[in-house]
Amino acid sequence: VFSLPFIFIAMLVAADGWFGWRLLILGSLAAVSARNFAMGVNRYLDRDIDQLNPRTMNRPSVDGRVSGKQMVWFIGLNALIFVLIAALINTVALSLSLPILAVLAAYTLFKRFSPSAHLVLGISLGLAPIAGEVAVSATVSQWSIELALGVMFWVAGFDLLYSLQDMEFDKAQGLHSVPSVFGARKTMWIARVFHGLTVFFWFWFVIHAELGLFAMLAVLFSAGMLVFEHYIVSKDFSKIDKAFFTVNGYLGFLFLLFIILEVS
Repeated sequence: VFSLPFIFIAMLVAADGWFGWRLLILGSLAAVSARNFAMGVNRYLDRDIDQLNPRTMNRPSVDGRVSGKQMVWFIGLNALIFVLIAALINTVALSLSLPILAVLAAYTLFKRFSPSAHLVLGISLGLAPIAGEVAVSATVSQWSIELALGVMFWVAGFDLLYSLQDMEFDKAQGLHSVPSVFGARKTMWIARVFHGLTVFFWFWFVIHAELGLFAMLAVLFSAGMLVFEHYIVSKDFSKIDKAFFTVNGYLGFLFLLFIILEVS
């Protein structure tokens, strides 16, 4: 939901319009298999933590509905699918496929010893725009790096807000989330800084990609949605799920819509 629109945004900008059905299908399959791989690794490695957390203790990966062996097969199958799809796209995509999988798997490990785990998650999803440009042109331009940095800080920022739900649990279990280390108030300020950087990098993406009015409107509307997200979370932590899934889900697809209008 979060990375897929930005893969297509980068593909549209790199192709200066429609990039073809073949890349649409391959890009979608790559995104789905990468997401499945990352979620599978997260669920598999986090079973010991999830079984203690009231919010996650009923997950299928914890209560026995899905076994550890089944999860390992799921992870391996999706990794293989991702690499094969990368090979079908081009040689640059293939050469980057294994490093990308390594980054996707790193988030689960990082949160056990470093507050930087939120940024690692951001990097994981931030690779999407770079992958999109590579799929079309086998190159990496300044604009796709700026788009990726915006995605990185966007994801890291809303992950900070989402992790507020588990602040006390993380403290009790010795997990190194930013809320457990710095507290709720500082976490919200860090999230605001991250989302300010998001808007900054997306602005320069529009400039360096030589896009116009619709692309700039995408940035402005995204900024407004991020302000709204912080507003609803600051008023009531019980609204975190609404901020996380609803606002951020719509943001990516609204951004994509404006880019489609821009390159049409």
